[in-house]
Amino acid sequence: VESPKRVMSQWLINRFSDYAKRPFLATVEKTYSYSDLSSAVASDFDSLRKQGIRAGEVVTLQADYSLQGISTLFALFKLKAVVAPIACASDEETRRKQIESRAKWNIDTKNDERQCTSLPCELPPYSLVEKLSKRDHPGLILFSSGSTGKPKAMVHDLCHLLDPFSRKRPRKHCILIFLLFDHIGGLNTLFNGLASGAKIVVPQSRDATVVAEAIQKHKVNLLPASPTFLNLLLISGALLTYDLSSLRFVTYGTETMPESLLLRLKTALPNLALIQTFGTSETGISQTTSRSSGSTQMKIDDPNTEYKIVDHELWLRSKSQILGYLNHSMSRFTEDGWFKTGDLVEESTDGFLTIIGRREDMINVGGEKVTPTEIESVLLELPEIVDCLVYGESNAITGQNVAAEIVARCTDDLKSLKRMIKRHCRQVLSPYKVPARIIFSEQTAVSDRFKKKRIK
Repeated sequence: VESPKRVMSQWLINRFSDYAKRPFLATVEKTYSYSDLSSAVASDFDSLRKQGIRAGEVVTLQADYSLQGISTLFALFKLKAVVAPIACASDEETRRKQIESRAKWNIDTKNDERQCTSLPCELPPYSLVEKLSKRDHPGLILFSSGSTGKPKAMVHDLCHLLDPFSRKRPRKHCILIFLLFDHIGGLNTLFNGLASGAKIVVPQSRDATVVAEAIQKHKVNLLPASPTFLNLLLISGALLTYDLSSLRFVTYGTETMPESLLLRLKTALPNLALIQTFGTSETGISQTTSRSSGSTQMKIDDPNTEYKIVDHELWLRSKSQILGYLNHSMSRFTEDGWFKTGDLVEESTDGFLTIIGRREDMINVGGEKVTPTEIESVLLELPEIVDCLVYGESNAITGQNVAAEIVARCTDDLKSLKRMIKRHCRQVLSPYKVPARIIFSEQTAVSDRFKKKRIK
């Protein structure tokens, strides 16, 4: 008879057998069943245990969404290891993450052949990792993107992170997985799909037309994505080329959604629900309710998450939040467990929240604060603009200016377009918010997590 702790940490693996006959993973080459996944996890568990991997040891896992990658992930969880997934990283970045996490093993599954390597780590495990071992729980180490500095390594107790999914009911639906294998949003989609017995579709690439083709081929019902990617989907023309009528829900998060972009999406996709999600790597993904498909207002209505607003900043405290950082101070956490998200919000009288931007992205024009998303939303009201990126630019007098990078629908007369943009902005924005510099480009910079790169 398994102990209560073992049952708690393995309940999701047990569901794979319950869903045995259902399709589990659709890749370009093949569709696998949950029976295939269950067998692969059992086989990988025996193989990795024979290799010498033990409970409490840190393992970096180079993988994407494949049968081998997912089965190895859950075999490691079954072994009670602490897994640091790594996707789309250079050899140098991978090695740096191995050192930061004090990993004892590296497993590479990206070429469909698992390679397991012992790493020369002589340092003792971190106290947070030892804490997981004492609990007899598997763990997860996630790294921040490092866009504003050194990537932070954060430790999750997997049992706490998975617990909300245990109440998911079986559903026959099809999800396209888009966000990366080492991203909290991507893992949230994976855990959600597995807990409910969904068919999970993996596109050959994250190109907009390739994703649209996969939606059509597999009749995908749910697409989780970022606002940046959804705009790329619009720009690509894929909505006109492919049949996306199977879609019922599109969820968006990871960055602020410009209101005018949401309205463009609602016009282009009138028959589906556009739902805003919210979460952080530190606290997990919270359950939310959107006011409507055309509104950027949402409500956090998660029984496992508390929130409050302090000086316009959203603070969260959740049952699934991290145990701590391995390589960073806990300064963003208060002594009583509140996490300062860095997201600035406005709250309506009936409790709906509007995310207006990241505190770190705010532009300071002579003491006046400007949120890039507000300006981007105004710019995207013009049909002549298909994409834009607003950021702060140094200015000797005001400290910063507002700058805008524009992707135009037609480039025949950019001088006239620039005058039109200035005129439109002056009509609806305060003078200090009007872009002082406008440049045109073929496309805006996008990170590998499909978020806009605002640092210039």
